[in-house]
Amino acid sequence: MESLKISNNQITLVDQVEKRLLEYFNSNNFRPGSTLPTEQKLSEALGVARSVLREALSRLKMVGMIETRTRRGMVMSEPSILGSMKRGLIPSMLSDQTMFDVLGFRIALEIGISSDIFYNITPRDIQELEEIVRLSEVSENNEYGIISEFSFHNKLYQIVDNKSISEFQNIIRDVMVYIKHKFNEYFYDIAVELGKESKHVTHKDLLELIKAGDVEGYKKAIERHFEIYKIFLRNRNAERIE
Repeated sequence: MESLKISNNQITLVDQVEKRLLEYFNSNNFRPGSTLPTEQKLSEALGVARSVLREALSRLKMVGMIETRTRRGMVMSEPSILGSMKRGLIPSMLSDQTMFDVLGFRIALEIGISSDIFYNITPRDIQELEEIVRLSEVSENNEYGIISEFSFHNKLYQIVDNKSISEFQNIIRDVMVYIKHKFNEYFYDIAVELGKESKHVTHKDLLELIKAGDVEGYKKAIERHFEIYKIFLRNRNAERIE
């Protein structure tokens, strides 16, 4: 096996080993299913103790890049694009700005998939959306409960048949719950004002546009549906700048 010797620098030895392994996998065109050299061969090629190698390998296993199979040893596997994000996304450890960025990304993503919903939706999907809307819980200010909100929008993500989008929705659920709880008073005040102006767009409104096949109407409506979050983000950004 080729030498994978690492050089002396300021990052930790485990970090260097991880980086060198990734370079080795890439340069040798490893693909999911490819069998990796044994720990002994890798540690010898790298010139490090097997304990160091194992720590670096464990990081790659955590993100799903490597798995161990009976009688085959270590093999490459397709990592989850958002796997590491899922493990490290603890809402209470995020700064407010990071949470706001996640919220903004979620809004942009949902608006971006609008057309794909109409291309992919089936009569069965419409029936399921109708059932979700029927069972939805709505507050006096037309705000949806977490379960109702999640169920409706998660179904829209499923309709576009993009696993990464659906995975992202599941990952950020706890962040959304945390944001709503932490900034509840802000959202309440905005919801009251939107109610006075009759600017609320409900899940039922969105569903009716989907059933009518009105793509452009839906795009405008989904933006209004998220208006409470957009106003919140604009206000918070203005406060930060001041």
